[in-house]
Amino acid sequence: MIQSETLELLEWHRLCQHLATFAATKLGATAARYLKIPDSQIQSEQLLEQTKEVYQLETRLTTGLSFEGIQDIGDSLERAERSGVLAGDELLAIATTLAGARNLRRVIDNQEDLPILTDLVADLRTYPEVEQEIHRCIDERGQVTDRASQKLGEIRTDLRRLRSQITQKLQNILQTKSGAVQEQLITQRSDRFVIPVKAPQKDAIPGIVHDTSTSGATLYVEPNSVVPLGNQLRQIIRKEQAEEEAIRRALTELVAAVKLDLERLLAIATTLDLATARSRYSYWLGANPPRFIQRKDREIITLRNLRHPLLVWQQQHEQGQPVVPVDLLISPQIRVVTITGPNTGGKTVTLKTLGLAALMAKVGLFVPAREPVEIPWFDKVLADIGDEQSLQQSLSTFSGHIRRISRILEALDTGDLGHFSTRGCTNDNLSASLGTGEKEIPNPQSLISNTLASLPEATRTLSTSPQSLVLLDEVGAGTDPVEGSALAIALLQYLANHAQLTIATTHFGELKALKYEDERFENASVEFDESTLSPTYRLLWGIPGRSNALTIALRLGLKPEVVEQAKTQVGEATDEVNQVIAGLEAQRRRQETKAAEAQSLLQQAERLYKEVSAKAASLEERESSLRASQEIAVQQAIAQAKGEIAQVIRRLQKGTPTAQEAQQATNALNQIGQQYQPVTPAKPKVGFMPKIGDRVRIPKLGQIADVITAPDEDGDLSVRFGLMKMTVKLQDVESLDGQKAEPIVKPKPAPAAVTPPPQSVPEIRTSQNTIDLRGKRVADAEYILDKAISEATGPVWIIHGYGTGKLRQGVHAFLQQHPRVNNYEPAEQADGGSGVTVAHIK
Repeated sequence: MIQSETLELLEWHRLCQHLATFAATKLGATAARYLKIPDSQIQSEQLLEQTKEVYQLETRLTTGLSFEGIQDIGDSLERAERSGVLAGDELLAIATTLAGARNLRRVIDNQEDLPILTDLVADLRTYPEVEQEIHRCIDERGQVTDRASQKLGEIRTDLRRLRSQITQKLQNILQTKSGAVQEQLITQRSDRFVIPVKAPQKDAIPGIVHDTSTSGATLYVEPNSVVPLGNQLRQIIRKEQAEEEAIRRALTELVAAVKLDLERLLAIATTLDLATARSRYSYWLGANPPRFIQRKDREIITLRNLRHPLLVWQQQHEQGQPVVPVDLLISPQIRVVTITGPNTGGKTVTLKTLGLAALMAKVGLFVPAREPVEIPWFDKVLADIGDEQSLQQSLSTFSGHIRRISRILEALDTGDLGHFSTRGCTNDNLSASLGTGEKEIPNPQSLISNTLASLPEATRTLSTSPQSLVLLDEVGAGTDPVEGSALAIALLQYLANHAQLTIATTHFGELKALKYEDERFENASVEFDESTLSPTYRLLWGIPGRSNALTIALRLGLKPEVVEQAKTQVGEATDEVNQVIAGLEAQRRRQETKAAEAQSLLQQAERLYKEVSAKAASLEERESSLRASQEIAVQQAIAQAKGEIAQVIRRLQKGTPTAQEAQQATNALNQIGQQYQPVTPAKPKVGFMPKIGDRVRIPKLGQIADVITAPDEDGDLSVRFGLMKMTVKLQDVESLDGQKAEPIVKPKPAPAAVTPPPQSVPEIRTSQNTIDLRGKRVADAEYILDKAISEATGPVWIIHGYGTGKLRQGVHAFLQQHPRVNNYEPAEQADGGSGVTVAHIK
């Protein structure tokens, strides 16, 4: 009961309504509105994985996941199982649902890395034969088609012929008795063909009157000559209806035979639609996937920039105020957080935001917070927020709070391994202590004593599995402040032992001191801007807040002299505490200002760094461009000089050349070449040797890649950039600072004895002429093949395996067009058969 109350207090139903708007089917929308909260962390993690995979899938698809054709056929399946006869539109809905489910499965099967969704649709049976039979017998309007059966086709042929005869006879009567008819019209009344006859001249066309106009001036008469044909028509119509029902009954029996599979299909489609709705709603919220943490492993609850999802909806759709996010970073030893501060400062909103975040994570929704989102899995989320006043039950505000807190503790008891029943404190005792039907608790101090007395010391130790989240608003309020604060302290100390985390808002100053007595307690406060006399809705951690009631009262118009008089009644101790808190708040604001200034300077430095880097890159590009233009100018100058020399030589050849003139021309050409020839750049420093995990540059491809295998003895290493893996030569890579790789020196083989070449070399398979391409993509395989074929002196054995056959097809296509390959054939059975191809080199 208390969990249902909590959902109502957190307005969970509103969030479910928002989620339902993102569903694509009626069933998905219904499931979203009545969203079931999982009972185990495994179920929640599975739902989150579904949401993540749909989110990933929809980023790949251009139009998103389509649920077109899927309808709510549950009632039709139930009626089919009970031997009812389905209507044509119901059968058509079943056929479109089968087609829609098949399209969903096809889309998911065509994608990679979706194990949860693939497993979900693995057993999905869509019965294409049933769908085809329905479409053969039922048209798009839900009517039985002529081709459904030969008998039906013959009946409808007779119907058309008979209607034509009736129409022809009525047309003849209309022409011969035109003066007696009201208008030249053939119509129907009660499945009988009639003509409108003027009432005064009804005897001119004897027949059966089936209807009369409102004024009584027109009678709709079926002439006697047509009555036998009409009777015959009605009999044939009855035969048609009987045959249509027989066809629909046969189709219904087909559906009933596979009802269980169709119900499973419907459940899978609804599950997919619900996962898609969660994904789309999460995307709309700008939310991120949560990770469930274990606080016993010293992990911190991390919820930065957490926003209230209902306020986000209100801002987007109802022109609400901008949502102010809160930061919740809760250390693993903290069990209770008390939030203090002024009214209307956002304390209650913080409670509801955390409660909704915990529930959203449980049902597989992303949480509207900045990454990383790390939160425990709470088995129960229990809340006491707002008043529960009731004149009918004679409950005051305080009594209403106590009744609800009593139910919260009972819920903790049922999930806390039976502490009360095994340790001497029963649920009845607890209810009698914490919840009564009286208008007011007669003696709260006695209630506190009885409650603590009923809890033995053993029960105050931490439970073996406290997994609940408890949210308390204005704990202990509504009664005498002294006794209310004492009750609040006892209650929070109890919850520190029996709940995973408790967040409580309060105005009691005594609760602020718990942090300094027990390390499991922490203080937080909502910020109040005294310069504007208004709350900022920001949550501050580590220091308690002030209620600022007097300041707020002054802002709301209370007379200043009344406020000043109230300040004199507060007391010196309280005033000193408030001054200390005010000093801490001022110090925090100064630190935040300095942090913001430092962040601004850091951003400015990063911006300047980017600008300097861009300018440096621009200068390098300009220098390269200038060097290229200079080189072009030099080449042009040399070409011009060579042309001049050629002219000199031709001129010398025409006349009487002298050796001195030719020598002068040659010297001039050499001087021009030496003057303008660009300086050869220094060779890059050698000595770099890439290792696994290093990042290297591949100048030929213009890419930066990660080294995944070290260079082998041939100088080959494997690299990866993006999604592509490939093998490159050591001399084709360099370090990021431009160092060339140190070449690998192979030991010189001992000189072999010179023997005469054999007449023919037998084809023998060795490790040197065998290439294993299994597990590689076609693009990578082509690169390896080209290298191996270019170095081969004999046949090459290529292991590609069987698999789907795509790798074998790619290898054969590459061998077919390679210039060095003479022919290729499958290997011998002993060498691998069709899983290995032998390429013969020219």
